[in-house]
Amino acid sequence: RLMPELPKFDDDDLKSYGDEEEELALSPPAALMSLLATQELLLENILECIPVGEFAVIQPLSDEFCLILGYLLTWKLTLAFFKAASSQLRVLYSQYLRRTKSLNKLLYHLFRLMPENPVFSGPTSEVPNKDTKTFFTEELHLDVK
Repeated sequence: RLMPELPKFDDDDLKSYGDEEEELALSPPAALMSLLATQELLLENILECIPVGEFAVIQPLSDEFCLILGYLLTWKLTLAFFKAASSQLRVLYSQYLRRTKSLNKLLYHLFRLMPENPVFSGPTSEVPNKDTKTFFTEELHLDVK
């Protein structure tokens, strides 16, 4: 709930990022970026032996699973923050992510975490024996109970 409110504070400071010739960058919230940097290091250690193109098998509720889930949820917060920011601020934030290579690392991790066959095994509202259902064709409900 808080993330969409945070870019408003940077809007006030946007005027000070004026006519400099240097390519400008502005960090999203420092606490979020610090957490993301720590999680990136942990994921690199977990996934270091898995090349891009192959996928990692992570056991549910294991320590690795919890670390990866935390990393992905941190990115969800970051994207909520970006969504609420003005287009001028998004440019500055994206420059920061480009310099820190955080977005590159996210894609690198995602391509090693995606399952080879993302078959959906949960309940669906469609008629059985239709086409094979995957996580890309079905709506996923992530309600915490």
